[in-house]
Amino acid sequence: MKLEVFEGKTLEEAKEKALKSLNVEEKDVYLKEEEIKGKLFKATTYKCSVIKYSDIADFVKDKLKEMLSNMGLDVKFETTVRDEQINIKMYSDNNNILIGRNGQTLIAIQTILRQIVHNEIGIYPYILLDVENYKEKKNSNLERTAKRIAKEVQKTKIDVSLDNMNSYERRIIHNALSNFKNISTLSEGEEPNRHIVIRYKEDE
Repeated sequence: MKLEVFEGKTLEEAKEKALKSLNVEEKDVYLKEEEIKGKLFKATTYKCSVIKYSDIADFVKDKLKEMLSNMGLDVKFETTVRDEQINIKMYSDNNNILIGRNGQTLIAIQTILRQIVHNEIGIYPYILLDVENYKEKKNSNLERTAKRIAKEVQKTKIDVSLDNMNSYERRIIHNALSNFKNISTLSEGEEPNRHIVIRYKEDE
């Protein structure tokens, strides 16, 4: 797996070459644009490094298979790529081992995979691993809890600090409450003790 590089006299030309060569739309690829200043009488050129998200997904899945095989686990996969996010759902007879306590094993595997891709091509892709519907259920519970607390804050006008969460969980809550009337959310603290505060906000 590697980034393919295309050059042009403008960024648009370099990008157009890349997309045409790979026969893809811009939403289907990771794309990095660079301006290369010319020396002396040489003109400035532009470079476009590109790789398909589907290729990254295949690479991640292969590494994941290898990792889980070394753990002695037999796992089936369902892979999708949507909105620059690689989603891999796993099915196994050992779901508890894959998930770990409070999802810690799942998070650790996800972090390792992102680092492997970074070591290979210099980018950190957004990878979301799930075991059957574990994360979907957990995310739904997070949203329900956040909305319940936000309604209490609306009534009492007293701010509430939630438990420590990772960045993915915090983002779910920020998004869930983004349109809540008279409510704002703020992340506070330092990792790994970062948490969200649900605040009452007066009408402007």
